[in-house]
Amino acid sequence: MIKITLPDGAVREYEKGTTALGVAKSISEGLARKVLAAEINGQVWDATRPIGQDATLKLLTWNDTEGKNTFWHSSAHLMAEAVEALFPGVKFWVGPPVENGFYYDMDLGDRKMSEEDLLALEKKMNELAKKNSEYIRKEIPKAEAQQYFTEKGDEYKLDLLSNLSDGEITFYTQGEFTDLCRGPHIPNTGFIKAIKLMSIAGAYWKGDEKNKMLTRVYGVTYPSQKELDEYLLMLEEAKKRDHRKLGKELGIYTMDDQVGPGLILWMPNGTVIIEELEKLAKETELQAGYKRVVTPHIAKESMYLTSGHLPYYADSMFPPMEMDGEKYYLKAMNCPHHHKIFDAEPKSYKDLPYRLAEYGTCYRYEQSGELFGLMRVRCLHMNDAHIYCTKEQFAQEFRAVNDMYLKYFKIFGIEKYVMRLSLHDPEKLGQKYVNEPELWNETEELVRNVLIETGVPFVEVKGEGAFYGPKIDVQIWSAIGREFTLATNQVDFAQSRSFKLSFTNQQNEPEVPLIIHRAPLGTHERFIGFLLEHYAGKFPLWLAPVQVKVLPISDKFLDYAKTVSDQLKKADIRCEVDDRNEKSARKSGILN
Repeated sequence: MIKITLPDGAVREYEKGTTALGVAKSISEGLARKVLAAEINGQVWDATRPIGQDATLKLLTWNDTEGKNTFWHSSAHLMAEAVEALFPGVKFWVGPPVENGFYYDMDLGDRKMSEEDLLALEKKMNELAKKNSEYIRKEIPKAEAQQYFTEKGDEYKLDLLSNLSDGEITFYTQGEFTDLCRGPHIPNTGFIKAIKLMSIAGAYWKGDEKNKMLTRVYGVTYPSQKELDEYLLMLEEAKKRDHRKLGKELGIYTMDDQVGPGLILWMPNGTVIIEELEKLAKETELQAGYKRVVTPHIAKESMYLTSGHLPYYADSMFPPMEMDGEKYYLKAMNCPHHHKIFDAEPKSYKDLPYRLAEYGTCYRYEQSGELFGLMRVRCLHMNDAHIYCTKEQFAQEFRAVNDMYLKYFKIFGIEKYVMRLSLHDPEKLGQKYVNEPELWNETEELVRNVLIETGVPFVEVKGEGAFYGPKIDVQIWSAIGREFTLATNQVDFAQSRSFKLSFTNQQNEPEVPLIIHRAPLGTHERFIGFLLEHYAGKFPLWLAPVQVKVLPISDKFLDYAKTVSDQLKKADIRCEVDDRNEKSARKSGILN
């Protein structure tokens, strides 16, 4: 017998060789019908894979990210089976799950795939899914696997095998399709109830333009047709709300080739929104005891070497400029400048917490392929601040920052959010992270405790912390369910030492402060992009670029309309007169 520990701490005994699906059935048949995969001792397995020893077990369903990923990866294999049936001799590269669905890269030889082919493939996939074919896992010796794909003349799988060793090679078979795959997979194809192949694209083998162009087919599947229909409806709504489309239609921002990619030109309407957001942030921060500062757009190389940003962050910074024998960099982050302001005057414990805030302009060299509207840019205006505090003050200050997030969520109608606690990877200390293992563990525990005490929803992610300490990335969802990374809240135990920052404590001794980096509204660029999609361009009155339009019913009332407009402007109401030669109903939008 083996002992299986469930997430609630309950321990059950089962025969050796039982499966996660068997455990689910012992709990309830209804649960078993929902199980897609399982987490065994922290690793995701097939729900049908035998368990040979004591283990912790978490059953994964559609509601779990790893459950969805398993479902979509299995759907990619189902699509490959359909492609193989309709395009005999096809060769496959990789077919991973992605954020919403899956894709498979394939070599069709001289053949081309059309949109009509996608409909035929969908029909074939539905036919194959109904066969309830099991996904069967088989461990294969490397020599046998190489022989199998050599006989098929499949250079793509042979290339994958070249990087694998005996003991780590598995084949998966469902129906008539067999593939080299590490898995895991869902129990059988019958779980896949609704299928939509979305698009066809080209993709170079291994992402190298010197290699052959493969055909990439994207698809999405769901456990029910209702869920698929809701997703497709959401996609249509998302197209209407695309911030790039609305940004142009509403005169929010523009870009120009002569200015440069990723460099936003804010138009008058967009500038109004920026100024209203800044006003909100400044009022909020003033009430919270922040002091406002302004710092330069460039600085010497030596400062970024001191901060540690150049060794860890150089690829994301613009190349240096040389002047007077010195190298200068465009500012990629505000923190080193703020540290210098903190250090400009002596501090005692009475001065702490010391909070510095700035809507600072930063420049980051995002790769051309990563630039995307307002979401990924090269010049960004950041709602940034740094809090210098004692270890005893840390919990209260960190909690206050989180409370500020919650206040903003309420103002902007953000109902779904999660704090993502990003931790260090112990194996990368000294490479990706400052080599201070004890401080990492201590500060991560401090942050974790604050999140637990405040009751905010959070998840932990290993290996995504900042180089100088753990951080929280704030994930929010728009009105139509699209996920955004809004802002960050970071703990820094390293830069105080690097910059030799200190304050005099109550024992009249120098002490190093902890630093909290926070940006509750992120950047103008990303946040306004989010708001455009969240509100579908229909901003609340306080944020709307134009709050009132005066609609004269004929030209003879134009002068009076302008008088009304002037009076409204004196009352700080943003107003325009619509003097077009149109009917009032058309001006008001009642008629299109």
